[in-house]
Amino acid sequence: MTTNAVAAAGQPVLALKDIRKTFGGVVAIENFSLEIQPGEIVALVGDNGAGKSTLIKIISGVYAPTSGSISIEGGPVTMANATMARAHGIEVVYQDLALADQQTVYMNMFLGREPTKAFGLLDRRRMIDETEKLVKELDVRIPSAHATIRDLSGGQRQGVAIARATHWASKLILLDEPTAALGVAETAKVEEIVQSLKSRNIGILIISHSLDQVFKLSDRICVLRRGRQIGVRETKATDKNEIIAMITGLQQS
Repeated sequence: MTTNAVAAAGQPVLALKDIRKTFGGVVAIENFSLEIQPGEIVALVGDNGAGKSTLIKIISGVYAPTSGSISIEGGPVTMANATMARAHGIEVVYQDLALADQQTVYMNMFLGREPTKAFGLLDRRRMIDETEKLVKELDVRIPSAHATIRDLSGGQRQGVAIARATHWASKLILLDEPTAALGVAETAKVEEIVQSLKSRNIGILIISHSLDQVFKLSDRICVLRRGRQIGVRETKATDKNEIIAMITGLQQS
């Protein structure tokens, strides 16, 4: 075990404490606290406007919290921008995927972080080899690393986006509605990929409107309503009725 691993032993990969975010006079997030452990999948649920996307953007460095603290493996950090979040081992998969449709799978895997050889030439062989290894490990069923993104199905594209996040994330992956635009079969395949990430000891925070998906994938469920954290439940110790009541306001805590 490395020195860093020893230092981080027993620490959550992410700890948010008393996070508050305001936009002018509007309070978007109020006193939000949450810890995510290595290898744990936490679902973030709530109606539209509950503050889920705002929280994702705070964790990923798009927004700075108005107050509160963020810690990675026990150490306080400042997420001033998305580059800093990536430097701390945090990757995001958004609904729009942020893939370059005209590029190949392997170029998308290293988009903006392409390795080079002598004289600044792209190390294409390394990119291809690492891409093929990862998509095989995650069972992302694509024709090849040379396939162009525009020629892939929605599920295959989502698989590539998750594989890219997995390649670069060392601590945490944020998934924002990863199957919202997919059919039943493709959704099932993406869910398999997400479940396989647990073995990599990476924390997962997933936003989903599908409670079936939430109960299938998550270890814990965190409910937001109007910017406030209503409660956190162990998935196996709750049911859909309780979570719906928390989302809608029929249950306070």
